[in-house]
Amino acid sequence: MLYRFREAQAAELGLGTRGDRRPKMASACKSLRDCERWRGEILREISRKVSKIQDAGLTDYEVRDLNDEINKLLREKRHWENQIVALGGANYRRNVAMLDDDGKEVPGTKGYKYFGRAKDLPGVRELFQSRKNEEEEENKTFAYYKKYTNQGPEYYGDLDEVDGKLLAYEREAEEEDWEEAYINLREALGLPVDTPTPKIPRPDTTAHITISDSDNPPPPSKRKATSEEEDVDMEDNKKAKTSAVVKASSAAAISEGDTSRLHALTAAAYIPFLDVEHLMPPKLPTHEEMENVLLALRKKALVEEYFGEAT
Repeated sequence: MLYRFREAQAAELGLGTRGDRRPKMASACKSLRDCERWRGEILREISRKVSKIQDAGLTDYEVRDLNDEINKLLREKRHWENQIVALGGANYRRNVAMLDDDGKEVPGTKGYKYFGRAKDLPGVRELFQSRKNEEEEENKTFAYYKKYTNQGPEYYGDLDEVDGKLLAYEREAEEEDWEEAYINLREALGLPVDTPTPKIPRPDTTAHITISDSDNPPPPSKRKATSEEEDVDMEDNKKAKTSAVVKASSAAAISEGDTSRLHALTAAAYIPFLDVEHLMPPKLPTHEEMENVLLALRKKALVEEYFGEAT
């Protein structure tokens, strides 16, 4: 009876017999029940050592040794938890960070941890104090810049152009810069002084393409039509829309070409040694022209490769 009592007491304290010792490698244990058992034993050891590290009669060296043993047991516990998950058991790993009241992560919850009196050791106290000072500085900086957050559109200048004063000021400054630049250009080209200053070419916002009412399809009648009449109306509407889009695109192309030519003529009037064609925007080759050029280059390369360079 005494032997059984001592054996049960040793199992409770985690002091098993030689044949019943905890394996050094968690991966060597293939029984889920044994893994749960060894994990529980490690948790009991950690609880005992955490209670012991609170003792005020321990020296600094003993506190450091106990803290190292607790961290070693925590690493071993993590290995057993990984083995339990690998064997299909419950997942005891908790990767959720511990947060304080302000929503910030509590220091000392990752990596090497400090328990009890270990936080008051000479080298550790300064570490926690420096972290606390950094957090206070961050809070002060955040409080300083917090008053600039959640501002309205006026703060970002989105309402500056509503009253029109800024636009009028910018227009006056633009006209002054335009006149000064023209005076410099007139002096550089040797034009007469009485040459009038041209106006700034501004886009005409009122110009728009109008489509006559004859091109628009008539509105559908309110009377009930048959299925054949509805099909005919849908086809007419599609044709009318297609013709309107084609006319609008062609009119836009013509207006762009006329505008560029008009600008070129205006510039050529003040620069006599340049032609209008030189001031026109360059014409980009079409896709077919580019394919023809590339095909000609390939043919030339093949001829030079097989027949040599033509003399």
